[in-house]
Amino acid sequence: MRLVVDLNRCQGFAQCVFLAPDVFSLHGDEALLFSPRFDEAQRDRVEKAAAACPVQAILADYSDEPTKRVEPHVG
Repeated sequence: MRLVVDLNRCQGFAQCVFLAPDVFSLHGDEALLFSPRFDEAQRDRVEKAAAACPVQAILADYSDEPTKRVEPHVG
């Protein structure tokens, strides 16, 4: 399981911090810090945090497959 957060979309409302404090935290007033990998025990909290994000900046990916790199087409 991994977590993806669009930091350009994040507005620092911190709902995720309240719902999953072991995964999310605020540094300063608005800088969101998060752990991109979390264990199964945090799954419910992370799902609630993602659902509570007012700007939908959080995505939890439950696939265990690594992300494939896309090669540019030359020629």
